[in-house]
Amino acid sequence: MATTSIARHLDVGGRTVALDPEGYLVDLDDWTPAVAEALAAEEGRTLTAEHWEILDLLREFYRRYEMAPAMRPLVKAAGQQLGPEKGRSLHLMRLFPESPAKVAARLAGLPKPTNCL
Repeated sequence: MATTSIARHLDVGGRTVALDPEGYLVDLDDWTPAVAEALAAEEGRTLTAEHWEILDLLREFYRRYEMAPAMRPLVKAAGQQLGPEKGRSLHLMRLFPESPAKVAARLAGLPKPTNCL
């Protein structure tokens, strides 16, 4: 098993959370909603109810398939669970403009999706 290098730490509610060089959690069990809020705040992002819908959807997807979805499966899952308007890349790009699959997975405490640069 490959070891993940620790690049920095995030202090959340008196706990220290290790992050890898790309800002993903080193230990997925460290995730809490407060960790997501702290990661988002570092980026100047405020998580709204719409963000949380996607983060919750991602965490459920990960529980079911043991992987974080890349963009296409994320769009499909959002459409199936949240309806056609929210299951569009434009909706996800509005919420996570940089790279929806990568940013949302990081905030949801999941590994970087495969096939994401």
